[in-house]
Amino acid sequence: MRPLQPVSPGTRAVLGVSFFILFFALWAAVTLGGYVSRTFLADPLTMVRSGWDLLANQGFARDIGMTVWRVLGGFIVAAALAVPLGVLMGAYKPIEAFFEPFVSFARYLPASAFIPLLILWAGIGEAQKLSVIFIGSFFQLVLMIAVSVGNTRRDLVEAAYTLGAGDRGIVTRVLLPSASPEIAETLRMVLGWAWTYVIVAELIGASSGIGHMITDSQALLATDQIIFGIIVIGVIGLVTDFAFKAFNRKLYPWARL
Repeated sequence: MRPLQPVSPGTRAVLGVSFFILFFALWAAVTLGGYVSRTFLADPLTMVRSGWDLLANQGFARDIGMTVWRVLGGFIVAAALAVPLGVLMGAYKPIEAFFEPFVSFARYLPASAFIPLLILWAGIGEAQKLSVIFIGSFFQLVLMIAVSVGNTRRDLVEAAYTLGAGDRGIVTRVLLPSASPEIAETLRMVLGWAWTYVIVAELIGASSGIGHMITDSQALLATDQIIFGIIVIGVIGLVTDFAFKAFNRKLYPWARL
């Protein structure tokens, strides 16, 4: 094992699965062995049984679907607006100078702090939850995409000008192709952050969703259901992340993703 030395896909998969096996074994030993009260931490077997009951009898699959829809809806709207603005900011310095101070200011504002205002403005319906995800994702995306586009190698730009490219051609044929792999990775990372925003939004003023189930379970001290909800979020996020990575590798085979 050496610094930065890559490992084979098979070895990576084995190591990744090994951590989960070790984690669940330690969890089972602590809870089933009686070292921690089940009131505060349910054991894995109880969690699995409660999870099955949630899915089979309590309509939890619908809650999962609602949460996924909210994440994708808010994130897609944020990305549709953030990508072109980020590209323009990275390509044109006057546009960057105009927007960057506000975007840098806004990205430090926690999306959860807007929930009381959004409830007043949009109620407790879907618009409020989509707005929380939008606020949490949009400003992060804009700045990160602008940085990716702005870091395009200058020699590529100068070579394109030498070959007769115009300003529009520089953006469409140099800046965008060069920054596209990093933009795709930025979208992948911020999509993960969007999951934290939607759960916070669902903890307050929601009648459906994974966050709503977690809130109801907390009132009943049902740690088994709470843990199952958290694990479901992690599994969906992990599958989405792997899918995003595979798609990016296929779309940009020359990039190190």
